[in-house]
This record gives sequence, structure tokens and C-alpha cells, in this order.
Amino acid sequence: MKKVQPNRRSFFKTLSAGAAAFGLGSPFAFASNPDKLNPAKEDDQVLFIGDNIAIANTSHGKVRGFILRNIYHFIGIPYGADTSGANRFMPPQKPKPWTDVYPAIWWGNSAPQQMENRYANKFASFRDQWNYDDVSEDCLHVNVFTPGYADGKKRPVLLWMHGGGFWNGNSIEHEGYKGENLARLGDVVFCSVNHRLGPLGFTDLSTVGGDKYAASGNVGMLDLVAALEWVHENIANFGGDPNNVTIMGQSGGGAKVCTTTAMPAAQGLFSKAVVLSGARLDLGNPEFSKKLGAYILKEAGLQAAQVDQLQQMPWKAYFDLSVRAAEKLVKDAGKDPAEARQIFQPRVDGKHIPHNPYLPQASPYAAKIPMMICSVTNESSNTWMDASRESISLQGLKDQFKRTYGEKAGAIVDAYARAFPAKKPAELSSMITNHRQRSVLLADSKSKQEAPVYLAWFGWQPPLFDNRLRAFHCLDICFWFYNTDLMLPHTGGGARPRALSQKMAGALLNFMKTGDPNGAGLPKWPKYSTEKGETMFLDDTSSLQLDPDREARQALPPYSGY
Repeated sequence: MKKVQPNRRSFFKTLSAGAAAFGLGSPFAFASNPDKLNPAKEDDQVLFIGDNIAIANTSHGKVRGFILRNIYHFIGIPYGADTSGANRFMPPQKPKPWTDVYPAIWWGNSAPQQMENRYANKFASFRDQWNYDDVSEDCLHVNVFTPGYADGKKRPVLLWMHGGGFWNGNSIEHEGYKGENLARLGDVVFCSVNHRLGPLGFTDLSTVGGDKYAASGNVGMLDLVAALEWVHENIANFGGDPNNVTIMGQSGGGAKVCTTTAMPAAQGLFSKAVVLSGARLDLGNPEFSKKLGAYILKEAGLQAAQVDQLQQMPWKAYFDLSVRAAEKLVKDAGKDPAEARQIFQPRVDGKHIPHNPYLPQASPYAAKIPMMICSVTNESSNTWMDASRESISLQGLKDQFKRTYGEKAGAIVDAYARAFPAKKPAELSSMITNHRQRSVLLADSKSKQEAPVYLAWFGWQPPLFDNRLRAFHCLDICFWFYNTDLMLPHTGGGARPRALSQKMAGALLNFMKTGDPNGAGLPKWPKYSTEKGETMFLDDTSSLQLDPDREARQALPPYSGY
């Protein structure tokens, strides 16, 4: 059942003379603006669309896109069938072939997720430019940005897995997710994908539904495998090389990348991986998710023999009752009901995901996959909306972290203060986070395999919100994709962020092409080793550093599992 949400609202008409003009989610938003990357002059036509423009073949039928600033855009191509009804909780099915030319000119539906009050926080809506529209179970769509198609070229391919912690998000949630500029800068093919999330993607019904529902707890990840299969089968029609595919994601998307590297069905469908602020070592306790089915049936007033009725409910009704059931499950286990959403995530099932990705050791399926890993210095930065938080004292910080670390809080804060003496307590607050810890642990685990690992730490500080925005969770995405002039509320735009972005995007492109990020203007970037902790610190002046926060990080409690 399709639920229509309010149309995307206009964000800005113009910001200032010469600045980017854009609308939320619009595929026509202005791209990064270095002249050499935008061959069309200001008064020339830049958009081309028509009955015989940008027609490409896929394994299920022809698609029609459009040309924007010399980059071909194919938006919202189905890679899987509608997941409602009998397909709910089931592995993804192929889309039905079509005979007419499919209009691949607008984004596919977002996966079912909580949409209430999405734009209630005006500060977050301003900063992140949330892009949401129609939400439905017909959500398996892929976007393709390419400099050319059917031209015989074999360009490196990137598949972007969006963030949102397996719970929310979509392939165009941020303007910075767009692939036009990276495709142009590096002559590569950029793809991004929507897939099932939350209760519709990760409800384990195997204990109450038997073999029919054996895969139900991991179908959201199986969607991503299906997307990779679509890329393998079709990307040559879009000018891409199916044998040179890099998977990349941030936050929850980084966790998806880590999980994909441990899936047997994904092997051979990609050759490199990039993880941003989403290092995922393990997938949690599968026994918790196995108990959920019984709680859901009880909440729905159904017996085990009636489990199929869960497929016929409107998605919103099922979503709400499954969340209520999960809250009761975690409460009965003596945990905070707020943790209920953590149940709806992939789990080790012995088949689709045989074992944890990187704990206690790296999955053998990842052995030959080069990996880049990055986190940002101020992941949990929270003073940008409230200047009063800037005045927190060192003792206040210790008191704050007692809720998380108990009596160890004081020693942890002191360790970070020693490691970073120039940082204010408010800045240290946003640095004491497990994103960096888990990124290093992922690098440690992965570095024991034969393929190289490259570790980065992004510390560039944006000049916005009176310099309180800092290097927050998500900021680095638009730098990797050469979108700093597009994602203005993250960067402010202009030459300063663009200079770093060109180097970072260049490093990503080199990695996509060769498995080595070196040669794009950053300092020499050696492979990571546990002994030295080689880390590329990304800033206006980037530098190679040797595990700069080791002492501080060692004060944190050892990672004991998700």
C-alpha cells in the first residue's frame, strides 16, 4: 500500500549572486561550479530530455533518462519487484519486464520508515536538506550517473549505500549524495540505491514462520546483494565496468558495507570497499531477534499458523505494531525500550551472513578486498544549535559522561584533554565517541588480511553557525563526492572546501581505479598497520599522523560487541 508524503519543498531559490541555486531533491540542482568541470557556459542549454534522448537497455527493458551538464542521469530504475503483499519478508524478486520505455527521470520511493515530524527540527532540516517524498514498499530502485553509455568504455563503478542505521534514509537523503560531479571529475559511473529498512527489512520471523521465513531477518541486506547483481548484469550498458565495482557507505551505510563484505552471495560482485563513520565489527545477538516473532504475533493477536496475515497488513500498521512488540521485548529483557529499533538490523544467520564481519576476526570473504576507512573528529558535535553548550567546563564534561562511563568518566576526559590540549571541553565532548574507536578496530582487523587498508580522520572545520558546526557526523560525504559547492549548509561553499574536496575525491577515484588512493594531491598515504597506526588527517593542510589519539582512545572501555 503506497503512502504519499508531502511533496519536496523548495529549499532556497538563490543564496547570493554566483552561489548555487537548488531545490530539495531536484535532479536539476546546480552542481559543483569549477568552470573546467562544467563545460556548458552560463547561457548555454544544460538540460536535454526527449523521446530519443538517453535511452539505455537493461535486462528488464529500456529506460529513458536525461542529460544534465553533459552527465547522463538515469534515476529510479527498478532493480527488484514491489516488496509488498506476498513479497513482504521475502528475498527480493526480479522486477517484471516492461515493454514501454521506463521513465528513469525521478527518484524511487523511500523504503517504509517513520516519517512523522521529519522536518520538525528546523535547524536539522536546514543543515541536512532532508530529501523525502513518497514512501512505499515498492522501493527497490537504483540511480545511475554516467559520463557516457553504450560507448564501449569500461569505467570504474561506485555503488553508494545510504546511512540511517538500517532504520531510515534513502539514496538522495542529502544533496551531497548526488553522483554527477564525481562522475564528471573522474570519468566514472556512480550508482546509489534504496532498499528495505527497519521492520520491513529486518524482522526475523523464522522461529514462528518456519522455512518460508528463514531469510526474513536479513532481506534488507539481500536487497543490496540484488542491487549489486543488477549492477553486474547491466552496468556495461551504462558505460561501466562490472568487474571494477567499489561499494561505499557512511554511518549505517558504512555498516552495510562491512556486512556486505561478509556475505557469500555478494562475492565477485565488487572488488573494493569504503567505510565512513560506520565501522561495523559484529551484528549483535541473534537470539534477541529470534524472540521478536513471538512478540509480534502476540501484539497482532495472531497464532503461528496465521503468520502470513502479517504480509497483508498496511505497512504502517505492521510497522507500528512491530515496534511496540520490540519495545516490550527489550523491556522484558531489562533494557531501555528506546533500544527497540536496534533489533531491526541484520543478524548472523549461518547462511546469508555466516559470521560476524570483523569480530573476532575479519571475514574470509573480505580477504582480497582493499578498504578505505574514515571517521570525522567531531562525530557527536551538538553545540551548533545551542551556543550555551559551548561553556561546559572540564568537570561538567566529566559529570556528563558519568552516565555513559561511570567512574571511568574522569580518566577518559583527562586522557582526551592531554592528547588535545588546544581543544575546549565542548570540542572534547564530540571527540569522545566510539566511531573513531571502531574505525581503528576495523582497520586492525582488516589489516591482518592480504588486501591493503587505508585509514583517514577528517577534521576540517566549517565556518558556519559561528564556527560551532565542526567536523560533524556526515560532513565528509560531500568532500569525497566533490559536492562541497552543492552541500552549502555543510560547507559554506567556495574555494576553501573545494580545494580539499578535489584532493579527497581524487583519492577516492584513484582507489576505485587501482585500490590505492595515492597520487591525488594528498601527502603520501601508506597502508595502515596496527603497530604504527598510519592515519591520513584530512584538513586544509592534510598530514600523515601516527595514531594521534592512541593514548586517549585507550582510556575508553574496550569494545565488547555491539
